[in-house]
Amino acid sequence: MTTPTIERLRSTSDHTASANGTGKAELGEFGFLIDGQSHKSNDAIEVRSPYDDALVAIVHRAGPAEIEKAIASAVTAFEITRKLPTWKRSEVLEKVSDAIMANKEELARVIALEAGKPIKVARAEVERASFTFKVAAEETRRIYGEIVPLDWLPGNEGRTAQIRRVPRGPVAGIAPFNFPLNLVAHKVAPALAAGNSIILRPASQTPVSALKLAELILAAGWPAGGIAVIPCKTKDANPLVEDNRIKLLTFTGSPAVGWELKRRAGQKFVTLELGGNAGNIIHNDADIPYAASRVAWGGFSYAGQSCISVQRVYIHADRYDEFVAELLPKVKALKVGNPLDEATDIGPVIDKGAADRLDVWLNEAKAGGAEILTGGVREGNVWQPTVLGSMHPEMKLSCQEAFGPVVGLYRYTDVHEAIRAVDDSEFGLQAGIFTNDWRLVEEAFENIEVGGLMVNDVSTFRIDHMPYGGAKASGIGREGLRYAIEEMTEMRLLTFNRR
Repeated sequence: MTTPTIERLRSTSDHTASANGTGKAELGEFGFLIDGQSHKSNDAIEVRSPYDDALVAIVHRAGPAEIEKAIASAVTAFEITRKLPTWKRSEVLEKVSDAIMANKEELARVIALEAGKPIKVARAEVERASFTFKVAAEETRRIYGEIVPLDWLPGNEGRTAQIRRVPRGPVAGIAPFNFPLNLVAHKVAPALAAGNSIILRPASQTPVSALKLAELILAAGWPAGGIAVIPCKTKDANPLVEDNRIKLLTFTGSPAVGWELKRRAGQKFVTLELGGNAGNIIHNDADIPYAASRVAWGGFSYAGQSCISVQRVYIHADRYDEFVAELLPKVKALKVGNPLDEATDIGPVIDKGAADRLDVWLNEAKAGGAEILTGGVREGNVWQPTVLGSMHPEMKLSCQEAFGPVVGLYRYTDVHEAIRAVDDSEFGLQAGIFTNDWRLVEEAFENIEVGGLMVNDVSTFRIDHMPYGGAKASGIGREGLRYAIEEMTEMRLLTFNRR
């Protein structure tokens, strides 16, 4: 085999540049995975730390021929996976859950290195991924059907129907960088639970976590062709979207990309988990110290790189000063630095492009009259956690998805206007409201068009078995194991005429 051409990954796109004189990769060299085998190619990328640009891994990318092989293998493997008995699918998923915990430290280090996620936060992600597979193992045993009487009209006496849920077929999953293990788990675990084969394209910045997970899945006994992990160029991934042999496409990423993929997806079923611009309300009856602590967590965990990260906070004018006095010390106490440092709370954003975008948006906000209450300082790809006051709805940091450690504060006097302001967004993923007035909760639930409303907590709250997904530009379909399994199966009807 010829020596691979090594390329350096620089941004969220496929733009790479030749690397000369590179050192040894921290995590080693990885091939793409097809049919249970790791393969190298003449096209490889360097995965580098977003914190200090250290070489993390060398990962080989699949090309068009290899992607065709992955699809063909998934089609063949589906004839095996769809016939696996319930106990076997559940057993495999349970073994994967246990294996993730047994490899907790190794997987956390991978996440910290390739995603720049603080190590203690990375450990929490590993624990969540283990939980995701454990719930999938349990839900595998609860894929039920139903019996429907058909004798509602004269002449149909003795007729009944049986409804079963059957796996859709080969699944293509496209995963983001921000939760490189657990959001991959949210695509893989329900696919396996349903009896589907799956081809996964991980984010180019964070492919190693997915490759490590696939190793554990194969070791747990899943059929070799039943899972493939194929890092690849964007243009080479087109068959995963357009090929009709793929029966379901599940994508997590930006709205612009997601809705375009849906347009191109043809006959296949599509689920999209896209961006957010989460609004949160702190009413005048709220527990202000508690609300401030939750905003400090929900706005800055993983440098705000979550679709449900707290971005807009609407505080009743009577409690605004009190809230700010509680919030700012908590934000200033967050330790910013090396993701591998046990004390670090906030690491870098994913790359220079993301850091530069925040720079531009922050300058726009300041020019428009926004006040920096704390933060606003950048070093490389690391931003100090930033809280802004005097925000206006037209500012990009207000109306677009920041996806960084920035929280904007707004005063209100009329809570009904605050509810309308939270809803006044093209996004609709999750929102939060702190109040003990159930009438306001009902009003917010009725009028804020989001996938989920968190009462007395921030928009960032998520437990992995709850339904998770958005409205408006934020996507279609739901994650959360039971609900994702429903998406990845379809109803099949059988009628009986007892003559």
